[in-house]
Amino acid sequence: MKKPKLVVSTGAGISAESGISTFRDAGGLWENYPVMDVASADGFRRNPALVHEFYNARRRALLESEPNAAHRALADLEKDFDVYVITQNVDDLHERAGSSRVLHLHGELMKIRSVSDPDYIESLTPDSPDTTPQTRGRRGDLMRPHIVFFQEAVPMIEPAVELVREADVFVVIGTSLAVYPAAGLLHYVRPGVPVFYIDPNPAQTPAGVRVIRAKATEGMRILTDWLRKHREEYVV
Repeated sequence: MKKPKLVVSTGAGISAESGISTFRDAGGLWENYPVMDVASADGFRRNPALVHEFYNARRRALLESEPNAAHRALADLEKDFDVYVITQNVDDLHERAGSSRVLHLHGELMKIRSVSDPDYIESLTPDSPDTTPQTRGRRGDLMRPHIVFFQEAVPMIEPAVELVREADVFVVIGTSLAVYPAAGLLHYVRPGVPVFYIDPNPAQTPAGVRVIRAKATEGMRILTDWLRKHREEYVV
């Protein structure tokens, strides 16, 4: 018996309860730096040292954070569902909570990649030194944060679209639905597939989306109850 395919798109709201700051809450600033100075392709070209410093600080903050109940609930749903997480977040809290299939749209804090070869990626550990514009990978390449900067394409969006097209249930958690192309994933859900949106301050949604107006941890508790009650409807 095949498990129903549950595809979940997560944004900053799911990690906020773990203490990870969001652009939305920071008013477009990160530690008094304009976002475009520290998270754009132009910003990296202008001042790579500042960008490395910024992501080193984000990495240190991440290492002090832990997955919350919403992350753990998604991982636990793998017992009953074929769960795929598509996240806009660059943290590794989904993986640390136990989710086994996580697609990162915007890159990953705990990885760096070659400046000249975007396909050459290395993982960092909690003991890795801070990176700088002079950091080189194991094969000698100069390295940069493995982050999709503003002004850069989102290479994982096509695999994400394919996952959404195959979903038996689609869930959006903790996003303003304002960041594209991720916000457009809603439009690839097949007709008749149930769609849930968990957010304490939800954006406007298309007709038929079931809105759970709650933070991620409470919203996941409500959603989990519904999913377990209706799971048999989606078993093939």
